[in-house]
This record gives sequence, structure tokens and C-alpha cells, in this order.
Amino acid sequence: MTPMTFAERLDPPIDAAERPMLEGWLDYHRETLVVKCSGLTDAQLREASVPPSSFTLLGLVRHLAEVERFWFREILAGEELPDLYSTEEDPDADFTVSETTTWAETEAVWRAKTAAARESAAAFGLDDFSKGLGSSGKPFNLRWIYTHMIEEYARHNGHADLVRERVDGATGV
Repeated sequence: MTPMTFAERLDPPIDAAERPMLEGWLDYHRETLVVKCSGLTDAQLREASVPPSSFTLLGLVRHLAEVERFWFREILAGEELPDLYSTEEDPDADFTVSETTTWAETEAVWRAKTAAARESAAAFGLDDFSKGLGSSGKPFNLRWIYTHMIEEYARHNGHADLVRERVDGATGV
């Protein structure tokens, strides 16, 4: 069993104001995903969870890079950006990895997208509405986006638990 490391992850504050609390929980869940990938080789990170499913830890990190970009840059900031991984022809391409997909590359892209997300969010208050619109044609306030992103990571970290256990038997975190 490969050990997971916890050095980078900080517990969210227990007595902060609302915004630092939301940001703390989002950062906690972001780093929880990294912990779930730590100590594994690129081959293990590309290992499908339960064949024939092609769901992998690397694919999950790529997906969350895409989600960060979508909610904080496209929706919140209203930026028009080219596709990162997914396309109209292949909307799930973010989950697709090849034998050349590496943790170093995937983590670097994900970290760049989370840094850009923080930068975009810094320009908005919690009650400020997004410049972009969702599929409903309505904007979202930053509070909603933070809450959604916490939910997104928490749900996917549960998936990562199962994949990690399948790959090397490690559980928890």
C-alpha cells in the first residue's frame, strides 16, 4: 500500500467570516484531491477504476481543471475561452487520458486553473453576480459558485477514494 501525504493540506478555519470560510473549504477539498493522488506512479494514476469504465484519477484531475476554468473564468468573469480538454464533439474529453498523460503535466494545468480561479474570484464580492450566464440563462452569485465548487470537489473526492482503494488499497483522508 502506498502512503498518502498530507503536508500541503490545511484544515479549513472554524471561526472565520463567510468568505474565508468558503475559500478555506474549497482549498481544503482541492488539496484533498491532490492527497488522494499522492504517492502513485503515472501508470497507477492512469489506471481505470473498474473496467470497462475509463474513469481514472488523472482524468478526474483534468476534469476539475476544466470545472475550475468554466465556473470562475467563463461563468463568473464572463471570459470567452477556447476549450481546455472537452469539445462539442467530445464533451467528456477531460476524463480521457493516454499513455503519455503525466501527473506533472496534469497537476501543473490544474494548479494554473485554480490560481486563475482565485484571481477571478478576488474581483467579486459574494453577492456579486457573474458576468456570464448558466445554461438557464441566469447569472450566479459568487457565493453560489463557491458552494457549488465545494460540492463538486467533495463528491469527486468520494469517487477518488474508491479509485485509490482499487489502485493500491489506500483508504481514508
